[in-house]
Amino acid sequence: MSIDTVNFTPYASLAGGVMIGFAAAILILFSGRIAGISNILGGVVRFSETRQNQWRIFFLAGLILSPWVYGLFFALPDAKVELDNLGLVVAGLLVGYGTRLGSGCTSGHGVCGLSRLSVRSLAATLVFILTGIITVYLTHH
Repeated sequence: MSIDTVNFTPYASLAGGVMIGFAAAILILFSGRIAGISNILGGVVRFSETRQNQWRIFFLAGLILSPWVYGLFFALPDAKVELDNLGLVVAGLLVGYGTRLGSGCTSGHGVCGLSRLSVRSLAATLVFILTGIITVYLTHH
């Protein structure tokens, strides 16, 4: 095994992780809400109380607009998608199904749940990681 030193970005990755952790900490400290993206998006899609959706819409807008703002100052990496549209739809549906099955996503369990020392989130995160490893192995071998 070798490390791709051209695309190895430990400092940028560390900075991104710190920013994600900081944003999750701010959200839970000031609103008592967990930064689980699947539940935030689910709250908007379910059309619950409008006042409750306002913070969710702003949070999701920040997620969507952040790469655009970053791109104003720095070059964005090239994205290479090797699936056709049908494959992307199927992959998205599988991720959605897994999110419902696991009662949350990687941000809710992996970032927020682990920081709260949740055993359930530890189990879910381990399943996420193992599933990812198996999927990469099967699709590349």
